[in-house]
Amino acid sequence: RMAEDVKEESVASNDESDRAASDGSLSNTMLTEGSCLLRRMEICVAEAEKRSGKNAVSMQETYTVYLVETRPMDAIAEGRNPPPDSLWRRYSEFELLRNYLIVTYPYIVVPPLPEKRAEFVWHKLSADNMDPDFVERRRIGLENFLLRVASHPVLSNNEMLYQFLTKEHGWKEMVYETGFQTKADSRLRALSATFRVRNYNSFSLLQRVADRLYAVYKVHGNYGRVFSEWSAIEKEMGDGLQSAGHHMDAYAASVDDILEEEEHYADQLKEYLSYAEALRAVCRKHELSQFELEMASQDLISKKQQREELATGIVHTFSLKGMTNKLFGQEAPEQREAKLNLLEELIAEGEETVKEKTAECDEHAEKAWADIVRFKDQKDKDLKEAFINYALMQISMCKKGIQVWSNAKECFLKM
Repeated sequence: RMAEDVKEESVASNDESDRAASDGSLSNTMLTEGSCLLRRMEICVAEAEKRSGKNAVSMQETYTVYLVETRPMDAIAEGRNPPPDSLWRRYSEFELLRNYLIVTYPYIVVPPLPEKRAEFVWHKLSADNMDPDFVERRRIGLENFLLRVASHPVLSNNEMLYQFLTKEHGWKEMVYETGFQTKADSRLRALSATFRVRNYNSFSLLQRVADRLYAVYKVHGNYGRVFSEWSAIEKEMGDGLQSAGHHMDAYAASVDDILEEEEHYADQLKEYLSYAEALRAVCRKHELSQFELEMASQDLISKKQQREELATGIVHTFSLKGMTNKLFGQEAPEQREAKLNLLEELIAEGEETVKEKTAECDEHAEKAWADIVRFKDQKDKDLKEAFINYALMQISMCKKGIQVWSNAKECFLKM
């Protein structure tokens, strides 16, 4: 449902850009200023497939690949239904795409990927990475990631995203050729790693609700067993007890479907928990830019002070140089002049560096704030819908429970 909303929002918000970009070529329209890739291309992760092969160290491994399908929207609008273009991608390739986008757009809250390993599951749901139910949930999460990126006003115009969707072979080499890895500051990576979200304590309330639901449904399973066994030894009440037992058994058997629906809502909350890491990365980049600006400013102040001391011969702070001058006398005029010229050059370079760092800091803050505002609107809408649907699901379950006991009551009245 959330993925459908992403598509609808993209269509609604990009009519103007669609009219502006009348060229039918996807590769051209994708790069049109203000356009949105999702407005030009239908994107889905259609299926998952388990494969076996040798990894980088020649060891046999089992892994999952995902079928990414794309189709031009203009063909669909014209009433044609061409077969989609398709290619297979591993989870690690989705990770590479996201890492590239994070480095290339440090001011953007880049959508997160679904978890690679199941770290939080309800009763009866497997934590095995190859479990079909988990793989299916991850397929949905990967599709949601692509839809969010393809509907973003900036990310959707990236050439590497388009190549990811359309070029199966050679895509990774193209990404590495951009040199994005060298742009990733090691200090920023260290800062980001410190704040990665690994704790799912936020789900403790949902966990308690799920545990309680599981217990309630299993109690009804016990009711069903007791009523069925009881009916075997009763003559007049047997039919009523057996019918009531059937109602209880049916109710208890529906718990797995309910818990899977709970997991669906948990996945939506997990996505926004992971978004917290993306937000922190944007903030850490700003802090790093601010730190570099402060370091450049302090270095410039230090050099200006050195110039003043060298020009006047008055040392304002204690230093080894000041002590040397007092013991052995001042430097020769030629030496002082050469040092002054060098300091002037360094000061000019320092002033330019401060200017550049200030502009970089201001630009990052402006762009980051705009994207955070966009993200907040998206978050408010998505979570509001998720919470409403979760409440409706709980209401539906309660109504179902009331209906089961009403049916049981009718069975008891007939005894």
